[in-house]
Amino acid sequence: MASVQTSSAAQPQPRLGLRERKKIQTRQAIRRAAYRLFERQGYDATPVDQIAEAADVSPSTVFRYFPTKEDLVLTDEYDRVMEAAIRARPPHESPLEAVRHGVLDFLRHTIEHDITELMQRTRLVRAVPALRGRTAEGTAESSRMLRAVLAERTGRSADDLEVRVAAVAILAAIQEAMMTWVDRGQGEDLMAIIGRSLDVLARGLTL
Repeated sequence: MASVQTSSAAQPQPRLGLRERKKIQTRQAIRRAAYRLFERQGYDATPVDQIAEAADVSPSTVFRYFPTKEDLVLTDEYDRVMEAAIRARPPHESPLEAVRHGVLDFLRHTIEHDITELMQRTRLVRAVPALRGRTAEGTAESSRMLRAVLAERTGRSADDLEVRVAAVAILAAIQEAMMTWVDRGQGEDLMAIIGRSLDVLARGLTL
């Protein structure tokens, strides 16, 4: 997905160098070309050579940035942005509240800037078995990130069983909210759906 960048007033981010900016622009151009083609003719019917041509790069360049075709959909910069949003929450908030507000702040920014790609990505993951199969890898990375944040807020080890369970439960709630959004035609308020899914955890999984 397209890169999403945030900054903190207290800790301004250094300006990226020209080379790094060009890399980001190339990644975005490749990903956007891929999504346009996927939307028009389908994921399985779109070869990497065609994506490269649409992005005006060579196939080898595509594979340098995205080692597999699945990575065009599943590789993103969301974890680091979500992590920053959660870490920026006030220290007095409970871990779950910090995660909730951090996730919703991140999501609000994403909806404002990248809603089209977010919708396309979610539909693709729902529809393409190869992508669904690969999502477990990304979830594992997200879980490690979230465990580290929760560990800092609770003073526990990131390998603590309760921290591990909490991280997985939060990610599962967000993932299920995303899939519900797709199943219902993506016409509902995604933030409201995710908020409701996290409410289920906050009240202790009572129904």
